[in-house]
Amino acid sequence: MTQALVELIPAHVYRRVRWQNGRGWTREIATASTRGEPGRDGWSWRVSIAEIEEDGPFSLYSGLERECILLRGEGFALESEGEGEDSRVLRPPFGRLRFPGDVPVAASLLDGRVEVFNLMWRPDAVETASWHRPLVGAMFVFVDPGSCWIVHVLAGTAQVNDHPGPAVLDTGDTALLHAGDRRARHGIEGGGELLLIRIDPLR
Repeated sequence: MTQALVELIPAHVYRRVRWQNGRGWTREIATASTRGEPGRDGWSWRVSIAEIEEDGPFSLYSGLERECILLRGEGFALESEGEGEDSRVLRPPFGRLRFPGDVPVAASLLDGRVEVFNLMWRPDAVETASWHRPLVGAMFVFVDPGSCWIVHVLAGTAQVNDHPGPAVLDTGDTALLHAGDRRARHGIEGGGELLLIRIDPLR
């Protein structure tokens, strides 16, 4: 079956699941296996939104890397052995941090509930990069065969112009952009702010 070049994932279809350690909830957006080499629970990368309502430890994910990006709330500190709290404080707007998934860390909320975008991946299967970008008018994303770009709307609206049907993304929605057997160019236009993530399989 041929993979669609654009997958639209509205926020209302995200799958809400319990954290591995039972201390919180995650809204799962998308997972994927690359080149038949699945990671934990059958995937080599995953994107999701964590709901953190109380102080407590993060789940451990051996063999994975992760990046956290603050979406909503006043922020939180990630505390781990041997590191000062100030070096790991995520504050608005869209504070972020990358760290190994097998390092024990605990979240300490600064002022109430937060929502956090989570990217997790197997570093022996894929490489990742992420950017926070304003969307003013039009922009283009170029996707190589085998790679995937994730477009998450942080604020405002965006439209993927080369999608065959209605392709308007509102705040909180996500799109996955793929290529066929040749490099693909995807046009995006609108107004707001985007989180862009590129995932490349290791060659």
